[in-house]
Amino acid sequence: MYDWANSAYGIIVTTAVLPVYFKSMATSNHISAASSTAYWGYANSFSTLLVSLLAPFLGALADYPHFKKRLLSLFCWLGIVMTVGLAFVPSTQWQLLLIVYIFSAIGYSASNLFYDSFLTDVAEDEQMNKISTYGYAYGYLGGVIAFILFLILQLTSGFGTLDGAGIARWSFMIAAIWWLVFYLPLQRNVNQKYSVKPTTSPLNGSFKRVFQTIKHIKQYKQVAWFLVAYFFYIDGVDTIFTMATAIGLDIGIKITELMIVMLFVQLIAVPFSILFGWLADKTSTRKGILLGIFVYLLICLYALNLKTSFDFWVLAFLVGTSQGGLQALSRSYFGKIIPKESGSEFYGFYNILGKFSAVMGPFIVAVVTQMTGKSTIGAASLSILFLVGLVLFAILPKLTNNK
Repeated sequence: MYDWANSAYGIIVTTAVLPVYFKSMATSNHISAASSTAYWGYANSFSTLLVSLLAPFLGALADYPHFKKRLLSLFCWLGIVMTVGLAFVPSTQWQLLLIVYIFSAIGYSASNLFYDSFLTDVAEDEQMNKISTYGYAYGYLGGVIAFILFLILQLTSGFGTLDGAGIARWSFMIAAIWWLVFYLPLQRNVNQKYSVKPTTSPLNGSFKRVFQTIKHIKQYKQVAWFLVAYFFYIDGVDTIFTMATAIGLDIGIKITELMIVMLFVQLIAVPFSILFGWLADKTSTRKGILLGIFVYLLICLYALNLKTSFDFWVLAFLVGTSQGGLQALSRSYFGKIIPKESGSEFYGFYNILGKFSAVMGPFIVAVVTQMTGKSTIGAASLSILFLVGLVLFAILPKLTNNK
């Protein structure tokens, strides 16, 4: 249910509404379309950088008894409160809007670290593909329902009472309330199963354990090589997710159509996430991940010819088929190859590479977009990340017998 809970933030704030709202605000302050897209990319890079620096230490701290849920709750509340804060930023303060967004994104990303690591507490190895992919599927479905609530506001102009800015602000409130309400099932019913025995204070112990893991990384060769591959390909996934709306606006897609496209992506992702889990169980998790990376490589190459509304719909369909499945199978694959009692610590490294890589992706898009004046070329430049990730993951079976 936590995938269901924070999905409203992902679709409304990160993807659909805030990028449009920010670009509109920037335009009114005489910022060019290419520059506003770049600033959006820089903001996403900065927020993920902060989370990536803290992730392994927070993960190690969460491995102590009862700490995992406490830390999840702390960052969950940070994200919720800052999402509410987005609704109260003055319409002329585009810089302040980015700052509040950065803090909301920190809460969203950091809470996901602990949520991901709960997978080892609630599922055995043979259940992980199914549980992880169903989590993503339900998350997308929850996002669709929350997004429909936003569309009702959008299409009715807030039942005749709101302008565009007012609709955006109320959508942020919807995302925050949705996040809070559907977080409660996890808070009440899910408990930490695996933990480490404290030999010193948890804070000091977490730092020592992280450095010991780094020092003895050779003991975890298959984990290390998977993380290197993951570093590259998940960067592209996250970047396409955060930059898609801004790129759509740059090629002339109307705002209302963009909203419908976002809803379409969410709907497509529900059955395809489950399908990826089924295919992984029938073949192997490795093959499912390779398929997802390959589809994303095609997406980047297709972006070079992104000119019309139809092109954007095709691109959206391709993203919907693979986005949830690739992320879910990566999460379950990792859960199978790590020591369960140190799951949060290892998921901290999983997140530091996933989030730190996401600093690089938006930065690449931002720089290439500013250099060429075309955000479609910026999106296509992400193909190098998927290509490197595909090659590295393809050779991974030579290093491990794990599926």
